[in-house]
Amino acid sequence: MKRDIILAGVGGQGILSIAAVIGMAAVESGLYLKQAEVHGMSQRGGAVQSHLRISDKPISSDLIPEGNCNMILSVEPMEALRYLPFLTSDGWVVTSCNTFRNIDGYPPEEALFDEIKKVKNHIIIDASEIAKELGSLKVSNMVMLGAASAQLGLSMEGLYDALGVLFGRKGDEVIQLNVSAMQAGKNAVGFD
Repeated sequence: MKRDIILAGVGGQGILSIAAVIGMAAVESGLYLKQAEVHGMSQRGGAVQSHLRISDKPISSDLIPEGNCNMILSVEPMEALRYLPFLTSDGWVVTSCNTFRNIDGYPPEEALFDEIKKVKNHIIIDASEIAKELGSLKVSNMVMLGAASAQLGLSMEGLYDALGVLFGRKGDEVIQLNVSAMQAGKNAVGFD
């Protein structure tokens, strides 16, 4: 088993929380993990990305070479496009349709989605709408994790357990909200 995943978004969207949940679930499943991340902590709205490499065999590098990424999981569609050169020919792009217009000349949404749809395996969902229905926009990132869960090679139980550990100090209500968000994301894409 080997998965190379790029997580992408902008500051404040919860990319690093997604990375923590996946990483903890992988390690608790007895898998090897390497992670590298780039983020501007002082700049909300700045680009954030994380390389996650998960395998049942030791991993040498924490960076994913171009053409070797199995999945781009993005909370912002333009950020997904930045990493397309890393994707394998049968890789997945899983992104929210919710844009974050943080630059001048941000392209029209339709142009973004047209490019994403050129990838054979793609999922585009409205994570914000799903999260809003659950009562908190803050769980949009966990909606996206749920949407990508079938392609991660990790069990849902392992992901839920990782949520419990990572958010345990925040209480059962927060844990359950995040579990519900993950399940809603999975349900939105129709994977069993």
